[in-house]
Amino acid sequence: MTYPYNSFKEIDERLRILALQRAISKESLKLKLYAAKREIYPSHLLGGLGGSLQKLALTWVLKKMVSKFRKPKQKDISGQPIADQLN
Repeated sequence: MTYPYNSFKEIDERLRILALQRAISKESLKLKLYAAKREIYPSHLLGGLGGSLQKLALTWVLKKMVSKFRKPKQKDISGQPIADQLN
């Protein structure tokens, strides 16, 4: 992009604006880098894993409890479930 400048004052103002934009971009990059480092810490990674493990354990326990309270399927003398013989 080219800008038509009429004086050195306009050039100085544009240079000042560009310097400020550069400083803002640099600080933004620092913040993003800090956030990325914070996400990689082992304690943060394990925290997310802990929630998943809790869900997995709860699901497993609930399945075991449900299977304990279900009625067993009736079987005939040969040991085959009665429902399978009808099909």
